[in-house]
Amino acid sequence: MKKIRLVINNDAKKLEKEMFFMKKELKCILNLYAKMVSKGSWKDYSFSSGNKEISFDVYLRTSEKPVLKITKNLKPNYLNEKFFIKDRNGKVLKKSENLNQLIDKTSWNNLRLVK
Repeated sequence: MKKIRLVINNDAKKLEKEMFFMKKELKCILNLYAKMVSKGSWKDYSFSSGNKEISFDVYLRTSEKPVLKITKNLKPNYLNEKFFIKDRNGKVLKKSENLNQLIDKTSWNNLRLVK
């Protein structure tokens, strides 16, 4: 009689969890969004995802391209490239390894984009 072994692939579960923002990260982003909506700076948001990144897109008007993207890099090359803030053209404005620090250290009132 042959022995049967049970193989558990724990890495697959870990990868599935990382395919979106974690609860703490999403809470931090939505708190910032609520603050900026109350000031009248931001109007709408959406999520976009790909193989390498997922992003929270911010709009001034729903008919336009997103003005800012808060992006989580799923496959970073370096530790400080885990989270990005990108403008509408995809240029990286700021990057950090910790989302809370990235959001807290960014002066959102002085961050104005020229069309």
